[in-house]
Amino acid sequence: MRLCALLLLAAPPALAQDAGVQRELIQRQQQTDQFQQQLRQSQERLAVPPGDMHGRQHLDARQLSEQQRLENLNAQQLRDAQIPRQPALRSYDRDTAAAARRPFLSPIIEVPARSAPPPDRLEPQPRGNITPLEPPR
Repeated sequence: MRLCALLLLAAPPALAQDAGVQRELIQRQQQTDQFQQQLRQSQERLAVPPGDMHGRQHLDARQLSEQQRLENLNAQQLRDAQIPRQPALRSYDRDTAAAARRPFLSPIIEVPARSAPPPDRLEPQPRGNITPLEPPR
């Protein structure tokens, strides 16, 4: 009986420590992913010609959006890591978190947008009792 009581008192700190380890593992992976993203973005920035201000602004806006999305995902994953889970599911949680961050690590391939052909010119059509007038010559 005393042994059961002792085990019950010792179990919560062990589980909390395990959850803390889980959180630290996720944080380390997130730091690695953020570094990889920064490296990829700096390489993309080098590919933009120095005089292309429009291209630079477009790239900066896209990269800022990517950084914010990754930061939001990281915060969400750290919140989810605080939820008590069974030890057997923790590695699954880390794999799922890594899969969710994977799109932020690969290079972004933008498909050039094709402009739509101009619309056909619409001629006004008279309706009702309207008689079209010929322009004076």
